[in-house]
Parts: sequence; structure tokens; C-alpha cells
Amino acid sequence: MIVKDFNDTIAIWTEALNRYSFAELTARPIPGRWSLGQIYMHLIRESGFFFDQVRICASNDENADEKMLPGGREMFLNNSFPDELIEGPPTNALVTQPESKEYLISRLADLRSQIEDLGKLIAASSFNGKTRHPGLGFFSARDWFQFAEMHFRHHLRQKARVEKALAEGSNHFPVK
Repeated sequence: MIVKDFNDTIAIWTEALNRYSFAELTARPIPGRWSLGQIYMHLIRESGFFFDQVRICASNDENADEKMLPGGREMFLNNSFPDELIEGPPTNALVTQPESKEYLISRLADLRSQIEDLGKLIAASSFNGKTRHPGLGFFSARDWFQFAEMHFRHHLRQKARVEKALAEGSNHFPVK
């Protein structure tokens, strides 16, 4: 089920790319916030990390007895991030613009391919390893996979805010 949900969520992001010019993707219409392209880059980069954690957890039993923190448990029970702006780590300020629209399309296709493979890996794994999320405690392979999909959905709200600002013709603020 998570594989199908993840593919559906990635499809939303991929199809949205058809509606934007590269100039729109790299415009930052809201001061101090990311462009659409930077949101895509963030999702691609973070998913790579999350997918690495899935592979690690599915290959060993380390930290199997460790627990998720209450905030994490609540997110997983709701299958969603809280509906609020979340300030990420300082490294989020370093998110770059995409080199091209084609780059984003290619990377999303790569993620989609990995989603299928990771779904099979999780289903076949007999390991119960966990790795630590920096703020939410320990996640299993299945947790990391679900978290990655929730992360994509969480940023749909941010994408909608940027799209609205672009549609309203807000001034475009250059990305530094």
C-alpha cells in the first residue's frame, strides 16, 4: 500500500513540473522562502538520505529495541506531518536551485524506480534494524519509507503557497 501511495504522491510532483517554466521553477515569490525548484531539490536530497536509512535498517538488527519518540509516533498514527510550518536544520538554507527542469524529471523518475525496489526489499527483509531520526527517535525500514512519503505530502502545502504567490504575480525575489 505504501508503494502505491508513494507512487501516487511522486506522480503529483512529476505532473506539476509540466505546468512550470524553468523561470517559474527558480523564482522565489515569497521573501525568505524557497522557490519551487528548491522544494524539489530538497525532496530529492532528503529522500536519498531516507532511502539509505531504509537499506541500512533492512540489512541488520542494530537498535531493534530502540523506540520512536512521542512526536514521531503521533505523526505515524496520523500518517502525516503536522499542518504547520516546520523549520528544518540550518543546512536547509543551503538548498540549491535545480540545473534544469529535465534534471528534476530525471531524479523523480530515479526515486520512483527506487520506491519499487525498496518496497520489495522491506517485504523480503527478515531484519528489524533501526536508525535514529535526529528529532523523532528510532525508525525501522518501513518507518523511514513511510516517513519519506509523508515528507513529500507535507511539502505539497508549501508548493501550493508558492504556486499561489506566483499566480498572484508577486514580485520575484532572487535566490542568493
